Amino acid sequence: MGWEPFALRMAALARDLLKQESVNATLERITTSATELVGGCDAAGILILHGTAVETLAATDPLVLESDRLQERSGEGPCFDAARTADGERVFRIPDLTAERQRWRGYAPGARALGVGSMMGFLLYTDDEEPGALNLYARAPGAFDDDGELAGWLLASHSAVALSGARTHAQLEHAVATRHTIGEAMGILVGSRVLTEEQAFDVLRRHSQENNVKLRDVARRLCEHGELG
Repeated sequence: MGWEPFALRMAALARDLLKQESVNATLERITTSATELVGGCDAAGILILHGTAVETLAATDPLVLESDRLQERSGEGPCFDAARTADGERVFRIPDLTAERQRWRGYAPGARALGVGSMMGFLLYTDDEEPGALNLYARAPGAFDDDGELAGWLLASHSAVALSGARTHAQLEHAVATRHTIGEAMGILVGSRVLTEEQAFDVLRRHSQENNVKLRDVARRLCEHGELG
């Protein structure tokens, strides 16, 4: 694909990402786009690190899941490196994984056995909680060239912005829903126990603290079952 058609498709993708209705839908659009836009890419996925535990999101092929599980078991790998990079280099390209002998000794042999020939990893986003990376796989060695690396980096950069927006939107929706549920629960207590709103909120708060249950869960139970539990 030439750069002009690529630019047009990237512009269309940027608009499309903003239309997705959920974080998961946004992630799936990102990884599917990677296989469509990056030359040589056979599969893609997003790896999130929770400490040393791995979560795989929006994998386009079982190969991605198997590779991520292998990296989790061995505690190493190119996707780990990409996700852990908060500063400095944010792109990793392994032209020929079949030739990797000194690096990732616990991962490389297993990856070769899975049929991975070459890989690229791009830092997708960093925040105070969990790092993540967009990872692209090819079954053939040498599948990714300089143009493919640039295309992947442009895709990851656009995706990071879209993903951040989708996550923020989801958090706001959750906050609004939680506030509504708590307000509904307070209304039930005000009506059934002849309490003020302040007293009703205090009842919910105390029950949450005494039973080590989140306030929103206390409120949800009251709304659904008519009792605090």
